[in-house]
Amino acid sequence: MPTNRRDFLTRGAIGTAACAGLLSSHGSPVLADSGEAGAPRLYGFTYALNTGTIRGQKLGLVGEIETTAKAGYTGIEPWLGTIHEYVQAGGVLRDIRRRCEDLGLGVCSGIGFAAWIVDDDEQRRVGLEQLKRDMDVLAQIGGTHIAAPPAGANRPGSRLDLDEAAARYAVILELGREMGVIPQVEIWGSSANLSQGSQALYVAAKSGQPDACVLLDAYHMYKGGTPPSVLKLLGRQAVHCFHMNDYPAEPPRETITDADRIWPGDGIAPLAEMLGYLAGNHCQVVLSLELFNRDYWQLPAEEAARQGLEKMKAAVAAAGLA
Repeated sequence: MPTNRRDFLTRGAIGTAACAGLLSSHGSPVLADSGEAGAPRLYGFTYALNTGTIRGQKLGLVGEIETTAKAGYTGIEPWLGTIHEYVQAGGVLRDIRRRCEDLGLGVCSGIGFAAWIVDDDEQRRVGLEQLKRDMDVLAQIGGTHIAAPPAGANRPGSRLDLDEAAARYAVILELGREMGVIPQVEIWGSSANLSQGSQALYVAAKSGQPDACVLLDAYHMYKGGTPPSVLKLLGRQAVHCFHMNDYPAEPPRETITDADRIWPGDGIAPLAEMLGYLAGNHCQVVLSLELFNRDYWQLPAEEAARQGLEKMKAAVAAAGLA
C-alpha cells in the first residue's frame, strides 16, 4: 500500500501504463503515427474483457480469468460480486493475483455498485463501506481502477446536485488513495443522474483532484444522448478505460436496453469517430469489451471472448488506428 499521496500517484501512473501494455522492454512508450503538421502522436489501445460479457456462462472468477487469457486479451475487468463470491467460498486472493500475473493479464478495472453518490447520508455511509471492501479485494488481485457509477441515484425524476456529486467523488478519490485504487466516474445512459458524458466531466473537474477520471461507454453515450465529440475533451490523464460495444438501429434509443448491445462494428455506433478522438488526444486507453447479450451468453465462453476481441481489433483497424 502506498505510503503517501505522491507515492500513490506515481505508482498509479506507472501501473496504468503497464496495464495498458504501453511500455516496451526498455520502458519507452509506444510511438504511433504522426498527427497534424507532422507532430508525433503518442497513443495506444490495448484490450480487456469485462467479464459481464461472459457472465451468462457462469464460470466463476477462476474460469473467467482463464477464459480471458486463452482468448488472447492482455487485460481483465472483473465484477466485484464475483470476487467476493470467490473469497466467501474459501478462495485466496493472492492466488488470483499470481494466476493473473502468470497469464500476463492486467486487472485494469473492476465493476462494482456501491452507492457512494446518493443524497441519503446513511445509504451513502453504507455505500462507502461497500466501496472500501470492493477496493480492498480489487487491490489484492492487482487492480488499479474501479468503476464509480451512479448506483442508487437512478429514481426517475430525481435530480442530484452535481456540485454535491463532485464533493462526494473527491471523498472516494481520497479513499482510493488509501486503498491504492482509483475510482472512475462512470455514466449510465438510462440513469436519472450522471447519464451524460458532460455531467461526468463536470463532476471530475469540479472535484479538484489530480487523479479524477471518467469511464465512458459507447452504448451508454448513445442511450444518454452524449455526442461522440465529448471524447475530444478527454486528456490522457482523464481516461483509463473505455467500454467497447455497439448497438443496432432498432429498437430506438428511447427503448433500447443493455441486453441489446452487440459486437463492436456490427451496429451503428460511430466507433471510428470515438476512437479517433481518443487517439488524437494521445490517450493510452484500455478498450474493455462490455456486453450483456443473451445470445452471446449461449456461446461457449472462450468462443464469445475470442470473437469479441477480433471485433474490437477490427474496429480499431477500420478507424485506421491499428
